[in-house]
Amino acid sequence: MAAPSHPFGKEDLAIVEEHDSKAPKVSRRSFLKGMGTGLVGTAVLAGGEALKTREASTDTQPALIGPGETPITLKVNGQTHSLKVSPRVTLADALRNHLDLTGTKVVCDRGSCGGCTVLVDGKTAYSCMMLAVDAEGKEVTTVEGLARGSRLHPVQSAFIEHDALMCGFCTPGFIISVSSLLSRTPRPTLEQVKESVSGNVCRCGAYPNIFKAALAAAEKNRKEG
Repeated sequence: MAAPSHPFGKEDLAIVEEHDSKAPKVSRRSFLKGMGTGLVGTAVLAGGEALKTREASTDTQPALIGPGETPITLKVNGQTHSLKVSPRVTLADALRNHLDLTGTKVVCDRGSCGGCTVLVDGKTAYSCMMLAVDAEGKEVTTVEGLARGSRLHPVQSAFIEHDALMCGFCTPGFIISVSSLLSRTPRPTLEQVKESVSGNVCRCGAYPNIFKAALAAAEKNRKEG
């Protein structure tokens, strides 16, 4: 059988063999050693850059607070309050146990039921999911702050007139959510009312009367101007 043809001529093969004989020999051990040195060098450089980045970011971070009590100022229902709280204290806890504003109810205490809903800068928020220290500098309104002296807010009056409550634990949260809706949408539809209170849960099932009260409050606001 004829030998397979080779793409190189005799002269080319001689040049290749001569080049291979002069090329430096690299053992497996020296190859791995070189790889290890290169990786260590890369890691040192990367670590140095990470340290520089961490130091730079530290310079721009706000000062840490805690673990002990820290003084804060809360503006609630138009009044300014100075108090000392642990950094882990929630806004709901601060309102109820430090400011004695117990209208805000803590039911599930994990942001699922809406019983603790308040207004923060005009927007609804679960106060059990917000730290008191994070509310500093913001306008907080609780269910107590909706009334004007002895005059109830139209939503509060409508809830009473339409018997839109049973046990009452969820009621403050619903009233806050509905009042927030009416401040943005004076003439809401039933679907808009349902959407506005979708983050509130009534375990007693007073939803039909809650919806009636919301629409009645909107109608009363429209007639009164």
